[in-house]
Amino acid sequence: MSGTNSPEAVKKLLENMQSDLRALSLECKKKFPPVKEAAESGIIKVKTIAARNTEILAALKENSSEVVQPFLMGCGTKEPKITQLCLAAIQRLMSHEVVSETAAGNIINMLWQLMENSLEELKLLQTVLVLLTTNTVVHDEALSKAIVLCFRLHFTKDNITNNTAAATVRQVVTVVFERMVAEDERHRDVVEQPVLVQGNSNRRSVSTLKPCAKDAYMLFQDLCQLVNADAPYWLVGMTEMTRTFGLELLESVLNDFPQVFLQHQEFSFLLKERVCPLVIKLFSPNIKFRQGSSTSSSPAPVEKPYFPICMRLLRVVSVLIKQFYSLLVTECEIFLSLLVKFLDADKPQWLRAVAVESIHRLCVQPQLLRSFCQSYDMKQHSTKVFRDIVNALGSFIQSLFLVPPTGNPATTNQAGNNNSGGPVSAPANSGMLGIGGGVTLLPAFEYRGTWIPILTVTAQGSAKATYLEMLDKVEPPTIPEGYAMSVAFHCLLDLVRGITSMIEGELGEVETECQTTTTEAVSSPTQSSEQQELQSTSDQMDKAIVSRAVWEEMVNACWCGLLAALSLLLDASTDEAATENILKAELTMAALCGRLGLVTSRDAFITAICKAYSIQGQSVMMISPSSESHQQVVAVGQPLAVQPQGTVMLTSKNIQCMRTLLNLAHCHGAVLGTSWQLVLATLQHLVWILGLKPSSGGALKPGRAVEGPSTVLTTAVMTDLPVISNILSRLFESSQYLDDVSLHHLINALCSLSLEAMDMAYGNNKEPSLFAVAKLLETGLVNMHRIEILWRPLTGHLLEVCQHPNSRMREWGAEALTSLIKAGLTFNHDPPLSQNQRLQLLLLNPLKEMSSVNHPDIRLKQLECVLQILQSQGDSLGPGWPLVLGVMGAIRNDQGESLIRTAFQCLQLVVTDFLPTMPCTCLQIVVDVAGSFGLHNQELNISLTSIGLLWNISDYFFQRGETIEKELNNEEAAQQKQAEEKGVVLNRPFHPAPPFDCLWLCLYAKLGELCVDPRPAVRKSAGQTLFSTIGAHGTLLQHSTWHTVIWKVLFHLLDRVRESSTTADKEKIESGGGNILIHHSRDTAEKQWAETWVLTLAGVARIFNTRRYLLQPLGDFSRAWDVLLDHIQSAALSKNNEVSLAALKSFQEILQIVTPVRDSDKPETPPAVNVPVPVLLGSLSGPGLNRPFVRTDSIGERLGRYSSSEPPVVTDELEDLNLWWAAWNTWYRVGSESTKPPITFDKLTFIPSQPFLTALIQIFPALYQHIKTGFNMDDLQKLGVILHSAVSVPISSDASPFILPSYTEAVLTSLQEAVLTALDVLQKAICIGPENMQIMYPAIFDQLLAFVEFSCKPPQYGQLETKHIANAKYNQAEWVALNYVPFAERSLEVVVDLYQKTACHKAVVNEKVLQNIIKTLRVPLSLKYSCPSESTWKLAVSSLLKVLSIGLPVARQHASSGKFDSMWPELANTFEDFLFTKSIPPDNLSIQEFQRNESIDVEVVQLISTEILPYANFIPKEFVGQIMTMLNKGSIHSQSSSFTEAEIDIRLREEFSKMCFETLLQFSFSNKVTTPQEGYISRMALSVLLKRSQDVLHRYIEDERLSGKCPLPRQQVTEIIFVLKAVSTLIDSLKKTQPENVDGNTWAQVIALYPTLVECITCSSSEVCSALKEALVPFKDFMQPPASKVQNGES
Repeated sequence: MSGTNSPEAVKKLLENMQSDLRALSLECKKKFPPVKEAAESGIIKVKTIAARNTEILAALKENSSEVVQPFLMGCGTKEPKITQLCLAAIQRLMSHEVVSETAAGNIINMLWQLMENSLEELKLLQTVLVLLTTNTVVHDEALSKAIVLCFRLHFTKDNITNNTAAATVRQVVTVVFERMVAEDERHRDVVEQPVLVQGNSNRRSVSTLKPCAKDAYMLFQDLCQLVNADAPYWLVGMTEMTRTFGLELLESVLNDFPQVFLQHQEFSFLLKERVCPLVIKLFSPNIKFRQGSSTSSSPAPVEKPYFPICMRLLRVVSVLIKQFYSLLVTECEIFLSLLVKFLDADKPQWLRAVAVESIHRLCVQPQLLRSFCQSYDMKQHSTKVFRDIVNALGSFIQSLFLVPPTGNPATTNQAGNNNSGGPVSAPANSGMLGIGGGVTLLPAFEYRGTWIPILTVTAQGSAKATYLEMLDKVEPPTIPEGYAMSVAFHCLLDLVRGITSMIEGELGEVETECQTTTTEAVSSPTQSSEQQELQSTSDQMDKAIVSRAVWEEMVNACWCGLLAALSLLLDASTDEAATENILKAELTMAALCGRLGLVTSRDAFITAICKAYSIQGQSVMMISPSSESHQQVVAVGQPLAVQPQGTVMLTSKNIQCMRTLLNLAHCHGAVLGTSWQLVLATLQHLVWILGLKPSSGGALKPGRAVEGPSTVLTTAVMTDLPVISNILSRLFESSQYLDDVSLHHLINALCSLSLEAMDMAYGNNKEPSLFAVAKLLETGLVNMHRIEILWRPLTGHLLEVCQHPNSRMREWGAEALTSLIKAGLTFNHDPPLSQNQRLQLLLLNPLKEMSSVNHPDIRLKQLECVLQILQSQGDSLGPGWPLVLGVMGAIRNDQGESLIRTAFQCLQLVVTDFLPTMPCTCLQIVVDVAGSFGLHNQELNISLTSIGLLWNISDYFFQRGETIEKELNNEEAAQQKQAEEKGVVLNRPFHPAPPFDCLWLCLYAKLGELCVDPRPAVRKSAGQTLFSTIGAHGTLLQHSTWHTVIWKVLFHLLDRVRESSTTADKEKIESGGGNILIHHSRDTAEKQWAETWVLTLAGVARIFNTRRYLLQPLGDFSRAWDVLLDHIQSAALSKNNEVSLAALKSFQEILQIVTPVRDSDKPETPPAVNVPVPVLLGSLSGPGLNRPFVRTDSIGERLGRYSSSEPPVVTDELEDLNLWWAAWNTWYRVGSESTKPPITFDKLTFIPSQPFLTALIQIFPALYQHIKTGFNMDDLQKLGVILHSAVSVPISSDASPFILPSYTEAVLTSLQEAVLTALDVLQKAICIGPENMQIMYPAIFDQLLAFVEFSCKPPQYGQLETKHIANAKYNQAEWVALNYVPFAERSLEVVVDLYQKTACHKAVVNEKVLQNIIKTLRVPLSLKYSCPSESTWKLAVSSLLKVLSIGLPVARQHASSGKFDSMWPELANTFEDFLFTKSIPPDNLSIQEFQRNESIDVEVVQLISTEILPYANFIPKEFVGQIMTMLNKGSIHSQSSSFTEAEIDIRLREEFSKMCFETLLQFSFSNKVTTPQEGYISRMALSVLLKRSQDVLHRYIEDERLSGKCPLPRQQVTEIIFVLKAVSTLIDSLKKTQPENVDGNTWAQVIALYPTLVECITCSSSEVCSALKEALVPFKDFMQPPASKVQNGES
């Protein structure tokens, strides 16, 4: 008020006062003189005061009564003009605060009078207001009078006055309380005396209060009285009062000055004792009222107090609750319960509306709500007020939907019309229009036909009421439709917003405080509270616990009601903004519940959102025009169900729900816990309907529409899809910020969601939902930094997905799994994987687990993953190698070509690039895996290449041998140590060989398995590789390991091959697939196995041969040798030419073994093979069969390497004998078995081939060299049998062209050569051998002679019918006997040679060898022309001649011993059979031939004449007789009648006859008869000769006579001439002989010839005649007288 104190202001005041007084005196000059006088004296008074005092204002105040007096008098005139002037003047004085208490009292009294006279009412009010507001001089009675004055003016008839008065009253009441507040301020520092104990003390005894306070007290007390319709104590003079006005005043006081009531006990007392009962009393009619009952009586004086009072009461209640809750706990409980009741459906609309507004006021004060909760809901026996409020709101909203509101014509009308067409505001078909987007709709709720618009009631978070402010209305207002609903809706939203922001704020504070005291995360409330109590009992902690309990109670109290209401609204909402708000509320509640760990409520809210999402779900299948949904349908699709029925519509509301869910999951993922399941299931459904498909990394991208024509997406959604997909991805990316527990919740939820999807996808191949799998992948990828904690559940589940029968499902499972593994391996872990082996193995483990899945597509993914891992991380796999290799090795044969090919690609990569980088312990696995690929039969090339890989691996072992060995030994030592610590035995294959050797053995064993693969190409390749490897790298093995190689690898392999070969199928295999032709030599399984057997046996034999220096010292070499021989034997006896022949080659190979050289003389060059190598035909000599093996280092060095202590003892030759004899036995068994003729024959009978037999026999000479010292007759017998049988074997006609030369050429087959060679070796050995061996000669002769017989009588082979080669047809399966002639002839030559050497030998003599030879030769000789070959008998003759030339002298020597007795008849018969053969010469024989043959006969006779007859004394008589007879027979031409002239001409053997005759002659007159024996021969010869002559002459004469003019045949003429000559010769001879030597008979015979000769004279032939002449001439000597004849006869 500095303005009023300044000198200028004071001066102005004085001037104004004086002018006012002057004006007054002027006005009253005429009518009211006393007033005029007073005014004038006032002027003087003022001037005096101004003159005397410096403090003019103070002086004025002191004298104010006097100064004011003239004006008061002026008012008393009741003249309006004067009164106005006076009042203005008084106001001016007041405004300068120059009115004293007394003056003020006077003024008030004067005003009262004016009021009573109803004068200048507005000025009065103005004056009172100025008086009371400018200063505090008016107190107590005056004050009360002033107030009453205002009240009185309020109830005048004038409306303006009324309103002004009301305003003034309000202001005055405020002033009174403001004074009190100011007073309190002044006395604040003074310590108050103890407050009185609250008691029901007399209302007037307020002595403890200060003056202003007392006024206020009295005023407030009277206001209560007035409202209660009682008489006031202080406001004396009140005439009337309205409750409405009283309530308004009470409300404003309570609202504006709460501290007064809170600080002063007296006032509190008033509140409790007066105000509350009053309010409760006034409420009672409303409580009792039911809609429809008549207006109940009201104590108020006004006619219809209903709405105004009730509304004001509610305002008071709002204030009471808001401001004095702490004082009036019990009363508030009643008030709140009343509020809740007012919401009931049976209360009038306006009452419900104002009640909702009141509740809204409470809802925006979360702290207050919290207090309710603490005071009521948390107390044991109290009403659950907070819960009730929320529930009431819920049921209120529900009732609005269910009960059509009454009492409002518009509403009723609408409710009625809603079913039929309806008003424009809510068109029934607006849903359809909405889809088109043509009509903008009013925001509204619509539920079961009830349509309630949403009005904008108030700004968010403030409770601006409409009807609680309608203080001027007396009638209940008509509430517009939807108002109450809108307010209730805002109540709910504000309630949620308030509670959550309050609790979350406090939670945040508590959490930051807690972090300083405890590190434990608050997981579940009970648990956390226990923990916290344990950890700290500080106040802060207690406070936190208490707060937490309150928060939980609040949430527990309100969530059910909230949820019910919000869900209903959400269901009914057709407005996007409203929907958004509801969803936001549900979301914040869910998050809050989550934070507080209230699982049930959290899940309930989330479920509500999810349910809202599927609102349009399976229930509404079809979009029909009658649909009352006002939602815009944005997508239509098939539901995600096992049997989708119909279609699902997605409205924009659903999409909003979706967004909310995403928001929830994104921002509050950490508190979702088990609710993830709900959230994700819903998101999955949306993704399904929108047709989002997983793409790489698990993100969902808009894919092609889901199967089925029912999917429709509007363009609105189409543009939204990328956004949704993006949000989804971001949601899972944010999982990296979740704590471990929450992350586990998320993973578990995804897994169980995925399990459901899997169940759904069973049994059909429809598109499955891949949402969960894709998101598992995405979650895994973003949490790679802590992958360990989620790896097992994650991959465990994905592995299950991989097993799923639905291909799309499992494909994604595999995609996710492999992506995770690859990402895990490439991720930059801390510490890096190389230092964290456990993690690396953990990451790779699922890859291995995938091997248990049988679906090929999954395995393909797995292998592609392996391939990529190898390409990117191959160098750093380290301990992960076994797993990776295991994956390749787990591919099974039945899993399809592409799988095997991919796996094999991986393996190839490993073998080519990564062997050096992997731990050596894994090498064995590589070998196993490579081997297993060899065994796969899907793709031959892979098997073959894998064998190549094994070779590469072995090469790698060889090159890196030392390092591998070292590393393996270290590893072995470590394992050994571990095993000992654990007390277990170390177990690995091929123990106890050293680890490096074991590696080799594993390799060999693998190759060994491949050698018995069903496919021939694989076997072949594997076999070659195995033997090459052992050959090339075997030197690396420890000496002892060879034992394992031999027994466990090689012999084991041989056993298996033998078994497979013998059981192989003989069925013909048609062409090998496609257009590949199979050669006939391989067209059965048996033949293909044969090749394998050959290869294997040869390989083993070669190893035995080349590595013998290693094998012999092993100890059981002889056992090994036996086993090997056994294998050779069984192969040789197999019914397959190829195998059997190869077996023999192997036999040959091992028999040419070089004896190991002693250590002392290490040869630098390989020793020469010291065994005679039999000649082999080119076709048979296998590659390198007898090549010397070349060694890079000498044996000694090698052997030295194995035993450092001393050089090994090299086996001696003698010890070898056992080995050789074992070989002989094997040879014998093979020979005897293979050549034994079968019992029966048919087409399939197996007959050994020539090359086989040849090879068999060729082995013998080499073998014999080693066993000759012990070779005895038995063995020779055995040999003979085999040789004989072997030669007897026929050959098949189709093979004959290759083995036999054309029949006419006399050549030996190689077999025959070999047989002879064998015998040759034997006889040479016998020749130089000791005496005891020579008894074997006869046996050899027997053998050879047996062969000689073959020339005429080919050997039989069992019962087999053989054809002569000339008749065999090549293309038929016939057996052809060989041409044995050359062989027999060669044998014969050998016999002759041998006999020439051994004729005198004792054994030869004793065993009658000569006789046997003759006996054998007799056959071809007797056959002569009938022999198969002409050469045979010729050779036989010449051989006989040679043999006899040697043998006869021997025979003569031994004549006395009788050893040759039986030979002579044999010989005689032989001569007889040959010279007078029964066989007819062939027709085509030429004369030259005939003559040549004759000369042979002549030779024989010559032999007789030179070698036999001269020694007749030593020869048996019978024999000589036989010879003579023979000669006689020969000397007479024999003739057969069948010959024609010309032929006879030739056939007569002139020379032969002549020779016979001469021989006869010669032996007739041998002069040197020394023995009777000789004479005997002569006599025999003579008589034979004469008889012969007689015969010939007789026959000649006969023929001559018969022939007439025809000349006789040439031979006959020759013969007769020869006879004639012979006769003359004979007579000559007889003459020369001494007569005593000539037998009388002989002479008689000679003379008897004479007549016959004479008969011949008639012959016409001149030659015969001249011969006859010569023959007749000698007879002259017989012409003697008869006497002498008699004489002669007597003597």
